[in-house]
Amino acid sequence: MLSMSDRIRAARTTAGLSQTQLALETGVKRSAVAQWERKEGTTPSVSHLAQIAVVTRVRFEWLATGRGCAKPDGDALHGTVQPNADYVQNDLEGNILSLVRRLPPRKRKVAHDIILMLGG
Repeated sequence: MLSMSDRIRAARTTAGLSQTQLALETGVKRSAVAQWERKEGTTPSVSHLAQIAVVTRVRFEWLATGRGCAKPDGDALHGTVQPNADYVQNDLEGNILSLVRRLPPRKRKVAHDIILMLGG
């Protein structure tokens, strides 16, 4: 199951928002959003979590607990949540995937090539 920080990041990126945009929508500083998206970061208050759910159009229960469908229409977040739920087999793989997703496209390609070179 995705951590809350991963669910917040997934909801934000699927909604097409930057950390700055989500911060503006929820009335916090960008650094607060960055903290919410860190594995060891802070957890948003219930009111901020509710605002994130509204702004990103995901279900509050999914955002808060990871249970149920992410989207109100029953769809998973395309390209983010469903593949993670299907393919990540342990915490190490999940952490690697999370790190790769944060890379800009050019560095993702380099990471891909390194993994292939290591025997992937």
